Amino acid sequence: MVLLAVLVYLAVGASSAALIVRSSSARPGHATAGPVQDVYEAAFLSGGPARVVDAAIAALHADGRVEIGGPGIVSVRHPLAHDPVERAVFEQLAAAPTGALHTLRLAVMRHPAVQEIGDGLAARGLMTTPGQNRGLRVWGISQGVLSLLALPVAFVLTIISFVRDENPGVPFVVMAFPALIAGCVIGLVVAGRARRRITTAGQHALRSYGIQYAQAFSAAHLVALHGLRAVPDPALQAQLVAAARNPAARTGSHSPSSTDFVAVWCAGSSPGSGCGSSGCGAGSGGSSGDSGSACSSGSSCGGSSGSSCGSSGGSSCGSSSGSSCGSSSGSSCGSST
Repeated sequence: MVLLAVLVYLAVGASSAALIVRSSSARPGHATAGPVQDVYEAAFLSGGPARVVDAAIAALHADGRVEIGGPGIVSVRHPLAHDPVERAVFEQLAAAPTGALHTLRLAVMRHPAVQEIGDGLAARGLMTTPGQNRGLRVWGISQGVLSLLALPVAFVLTIISFVRDENPGVPFVVMAFPALIAGCVIGLVVAGRARRRITTAGQHALRSYGIQYAQAFSAAHLVALHGLRAVPDPALQAQLVAAARNPAARTGSHSPSSTDFVAVWCAGSSPGSGCGSSGCGAGSGGSSGDSGSACSSGSSCGGSSGSSCGSSGGSSCGSSSGSSCGSSSGSSCGSST
């Protein structure tokens, strides 16, 4: 049993050490990443593509360029765009058959103007692409689960040794327990870190941006940094929360089609996982209705099984040339979610 305990320590120790080294090398440092450049990058770090779209819609509504009536129908009053994201809103609104807010919201999430924000952040080391750490996450979860399952096995082996040997010495479960617990904890902690999209550099950059614009009270800045709970207009807040909670806005189109463009950066997602306050938001948080701001674990974002966001299969394009949802060429995603 002593030899078996030694083998357990060697196996768990080697796997844990390699896991920690791989985890450290997989997350870029922040020395050369640079700051957050604008409100939409801050929004993307805080809550993914959905937060970007919410910030743009809040800005357009605040100065009267769009109007949102019940039940969640968007109409244009002054089609004047100040940046590519606002232009994307007007483009998708012109193409929208009904002007429904939840449909518009999802369409703009998939637009290249929004998707390429994620590509740029990933290129500068502020975020990781959706599939970049999938192997690390699977490795960590596997180690944690196997270590946990090994505990009852160690207990059974201990009983067998006591039955067969009158003087078994130190129980095997006691010898193996520290290694198995350490393996479980290290594996699950590393897996949890690998699931996060924002890097240490991204956290620093977002925190600095929040401090710099702490006194900014424009609708776009409020939504970008604090989510739907910070929408200044209560009526607009209710409309956006309802749109975010709409099932179609969360899941997007999950039926693959040859004509579908793939949204690789978390478009159509569920709350609290992947991108958002737990992954990309560095604690900035969002409202209870800000369900579109997180990248879901295992939800396909653009209707293609090959580009799922979050912790499951799929991929995200790491460069703006081939990665945006809207490019007709194959979007080979990230390093592959």
